This record gives sequence, structure tokens and C-alpha cells, in this order.
Amino acid sequence: MSEEVQTTKEGLVRTIGTKALGINIFNMVVGGGIFVLPGVVASYLGASAIIAYLICGVAVSLIFLCYAEIGTRVRRSGGSYAYIEDAFGPFAGFIASILLWFGWAVLSDAALLVALTNTVAIAFPQLEDTILRPIFMAGLLAFLVFMNVRGAKSGVRLYVINSIAKLIPLGILLIFGLFAINIDNLKITEWPTMDQIGASALILFFVFSGAESALNASGEIKNPEKTVPRGIFLGMGIILFLYLGLQTVAQGVLGSELGNNLGAPLSATAEIVFGSWGGKMIIVGTAISIFATLSGDILVTPRVIFASARDGNLPKILAKVHPKYRTPYVSVIVFAVFMFIIATSGTFSTLAVLASGSILLIYAGVSLSVLKVRKRDGAPTKDQFTIPGKGTVPILSLLLISWVLLQMTGEEALGLLGLVGISTTIALIMRFKNSKKPRE
Repeated sequence: MSEEVQTTKEGLVRTIGTKALGINIFNMVVGGGIFVLPGVVASYLGASAIIAYLICGVAVSLIFLCYAEIGTRVRRSGGSYAYIEDAFGPFAGFIASILLWFGWAVLSDAALLVALTNTVAIAFPQLEDTILRPIFMAGLLAFLVFMNVRGAKSGVRLYVINSIAKLIPLGILLIFGLFAINIDNLKITEWPTMDQIGASALILFFVFSGAESALNASGEIKNPEKTVPRGIFLGMGIILFLYLGLQTVAQGVLGSELGNNLGAPLSATAEIVFGSWGGKMIIVGTAISIFATLSGDILVTPRVIFASARDGNLPKILAKVHPKYRTPYVSVIVFAVFMFIIATSGTFSTLAVLASGSILLIYAGVSLSVLKVRKRDGAPTKDQFTIPGKGTVPILSLLLISWVLLQMTGEEALGLLGLVGISTTIALIMRFKNSKKPRE
């Protein structure tokens, strides 16, 4: 007997189950950052880096408990944007959308583009040249733009290899690396300060973020009351296990040298575990995984920009469609140009921190949305997921997010505040322009 098909008011069919959602969350979160960050976090904390992972694990659990509840109450597509808009209105929703596509997507992709260039430069040191480096970045982005302007189908082909590209090398390193660990390298000889833990947790959020993107398809998740919380904790549980395992292996194999390897720490680990071919395997896996992540983002995110422009929230030129290929080519090009400018002017760590700050603001907005919707509509029904402890979890989530954001340097905080200010200004300008248009 066939399963009953669920159709939404939006005309979408609810076909995404728990396993599919969990796998999608895994794919969205595990990108190129994990190939680089073990060394960065170890440079802050050494063998005690595991503490930052556990703090991020707790914080992410609190945050996604909020997602689990709001995701079963606001059932239309849009994910974080839809939740914040439903709770606080279109103005707050628009600012959230800017933070999502620019503050998070553009900045995180720019950071990954820097990481990809650094990785390829290991095999081709010529890319360290100040002229060849931006030429390489521009050529790579031009290829991705060309593939995605030609049509979504060619863009999807590039994205399909993502899961295999990152899972095979990471899985091999995790399994065999456990047998090469030197236990002495895992001993914590000096406990870190709270400032050190906070600074590392801030940048570490870069590799824990992205699960919320899987909820953009909220309108296509079947039985969201059960599927959303189960899928979230299935995906995030596997991710935390993988990250803890990789950090332990890298620390156990490299010891104090891990904190000195900020470019390709997992490659250096694999070279000791397997020999030179292992290091090359991770370098290739890193490059392919980051490239696939970038190809996936440049396929999806410009469609968000296009939709926002189509709805009058951004300049209309961004809603132009290619006359032959029927793709939002202006949005694709603008997205790539932003990425190139930012990547050539920043370092991986700085861009990762700003991207993490942007997504943490979104997480704070979702946590507040839980409290606002509860106040407006009452407690969730029996059929909806309910966070235990009434308002305790959203409040703890907000406190932890605030603590992590306070670890930003003055320059990083100004950059984030500037981004929020620009988003607010654009929202006000577009609202004013739209208010002057005659009603149809």
C-alpha cells in the first residue's frame, strides 16, 4: 500500500523524511572548513581544543532545539528567514535574508576560496605570487559562473560529487589514524583561559554552521513535527562525532606541531599515518570538497538573491533572467564578484570569524522567534515538538551566543556591525521605494 502523499498550501509535496533530512544536514555542514580548522583551533588551545568542540556541540544543541520547535510551528519554506519573518515581520525578515546570503554565504564562500587557494598552493607554490593568486581565484569563479549560467542541471552535476569527495578521505583518515595516535600528545598540560576558549569557539562555529540551510525546504518535509527534530539531531550527532574524532586524530598524531600547521593540518596528519600518498589524498580531497561546496553555493544562493529582487526587496536588475539559458545570470555574476573581492582582501581566519558572527546573529534571531511565537500563539500543541524547560533553552541559547560574539576583536565587531547597518539601510531604502509605487 503506497504512502499517502502530503501536499502543502504552497503546492509542494512533502517527501523529505528523517534520514534524508539528516543526510542533507550532514552535507550542508561538512564542507571544506574541517580540512583546515583543526590546526587553527589547536593554535589557540593545543591539546585542550576538544573543549571548544564540546562547547560548540552544546551551543549547537541548544540552538537547534530552538530550530526543532519553530520548524514544526512555521511550516512554510524559507528556513531561518521564514521563522524570523513570521515572528517579527517583513523588515526583520529582510535583514535576516541579507545576513544569510551576504553575511554568511558570501563571506563563508570567500573564506573557502582562500582555503582552496592555500591548499592548491601546497602543490603549486607559484600561487603564493601576489599576481597569480587573484588570477587563479578569478579563473575558478569564472568557470563556476559559466557552468551555472548555462543552467542549473550543469551546476547540479558539479555538486553531486560533494558527499563522496569529503567522506572517503575523512573516513579513511579517521579510522586508520586512531591506530597512529600517541597518547602523550593528547595530555592537557596547561588549561586555557576563557578568552582563548571563546576565541576558538567563535571561529569553530564556522564548521558547525549550515544545518539551517537544510530547513529552507521546510515546505517539503513530511511530518515535520517528528522529522525536523529527529533529522536535526541525527545529522548534528554524526557531525559532532566526526569532528571530535578528526581533532583527536590530528592532535594525537602531530602533537604540538598541529598548532603550527594552519594551511593543511589533516594533510600533514595523513602524511604521517599513510606516507606521502596519504598527504596527497587529503590535499586532493580538500580541494575537491571545497570546490564542490562552492559549486553548490553558487548554484543555490544566487536564486535567493534573484527571488528577493523579484519581490522588490533588492534592485530589479538582480532578477534578470538569461534570454537563452533561462537562469538568473546577473545574480550569479554579482554573487561571484562579491566573493572574489572579499577573498582577495581577507584571510581565512578573519573571513571565517565574520561569517560565524553573521550566522550567530541569525541563530539569535531564531531563538528569539521561539519566545515571540510562544508569547503570541501560546505553547506548542501536542502534535508539535516542544522544547523541554519552557523558555530556558532559548534563553540559554541567547546567552551562549552573546558570550561567543563578545569574543570578537574590536575590528571584527565593527565589521559585523557595519554589515548589519548596511542591511538595515538597504531594507529602509527598498521599503521607501516600494511605498512610492502605485498599488495595483
